[in-house]
Amino acid sequence: MHLGIYVHIPFCVRKCAYCDFSSYAGRMADMPRYVEALCSEIRSRALETGKKSVDTVFFGGGTPSLLTPELLEKIVNTLKSCYELTPDCEFTMESNPGTLTEPLAQAMVRCGVNRLSMGMQCAQSHLLKRLNRIHTMEDVRTAVQIARNAGVAQLNLDLMLGLPGQTEADMHETLREALALSPDHISCYALIVEEGTPLCRDIEAGRLSLPGDDADRAMYEICRQTLREHGYRQYEISNFAREGSRCRHNVNCWQYQPYLGFGCAAHSFYEGIRRANPASLDDYLAGAAPQLEVISRDDAMFEFVMLGLRLTEGIEESAFLRRFGVPLWQKYGKQLEKALQDGRLQREDGRMYLSEHGMDVMNSVLVELL
Repeated sequence: MHLGIYVHIPFCVRKCAYCDFSSYAGRMADMPRYVEALCSEIRSRALETGKKSVDTVFFGGGTPSLLTPELLEKIVNTLKSCYELTPDCEFTMESNPGTLTEPLAQAMVRCGVNRLSMGMQCAQSHLLKRLNRIHTMEDVRTAVQIARNAGVAQLNLDLMLGLPGQTEADMHETLREALALSPDHISCYALIVEEGTPLCRDIEAGRLSLPGDDADRAMYEICRQTLREHGYRQYEISNFAREGSRCRHNVNCWQYQPYLGFGCAAHSFYEGIRRANPASLDDYLAGAAPQLEVISRDDAMFEFVMLGLRLTEGIEESAFLRRFGVPLWQKYGKQLEKALQDGRLQREDGRMYLSEHGMDVMNSVLVELL
């Protein structure tokens, strides 16, 4: 079985108003020292795991496109010396528009990056400013052209819905602008207001207000319908792809496959153990130990189902049986019977999956599962 690898790059030009990820603005001077620590972690972990085969690599952040070509090449060369990347390895790198340069894009392709995931978010300047984003729609177009010229094979655009002040007309316009760039993959994420973020404080103080649940659902349905009409198949709650362009790294995670995470705040799931690196950049640089959690058999079964139900194709019941030695419906049939009867859940041809309505109310199914 192949592994996935995630690499966290926690540096940003400016922190977005909604972001509670481990990311740091104004600390670019720490990047060389961080890369040294990151490469040291990769080498140390490889001594524990051995030189495993890797079929997906994902650089996330933060803003990985703030790496210099030299630092990117250093990380990738370390990965390749410690792990065996398959010939068809999917290698994704996240980028914020306005930070991607021609030299970096060319270095990405030299290093084997074949998939760029770009945070477009929306097309409207006033909404981007509200989110404290550093880019404009024109920056998105420029960055896409830089990536295409460099030879990046696959492009994903991240979009957001349910933003303060966002309308259905805005959602239509954002989709039009995104589709005009002919991406291979589009992700449509509903805004989650995280405690402690500037956006949360503005909402709590009444300076901003969110669209209602009906408007939020309407925007999501606009995404589903529009992307379906343009040849993008929904394969996960928030993800849509042209034929052959699903994000394999994420699919492997949703199918409960093992992965290793490197860098501050990165998580690993390997040999039944979840490993969480220190979330603080300073703690990571100081060499603080990761937290380890042995996943119980019951927790593993629940997580397998919870993650698998995110996929439109759902869960292959025989895969559950092979993995855990017990039929899925024997383990969870009692809890899931109501969802099956009211149509939130479907069973067909050895698979269990959520209906479109079930995806809208997935949390209700998970509560019953618990």
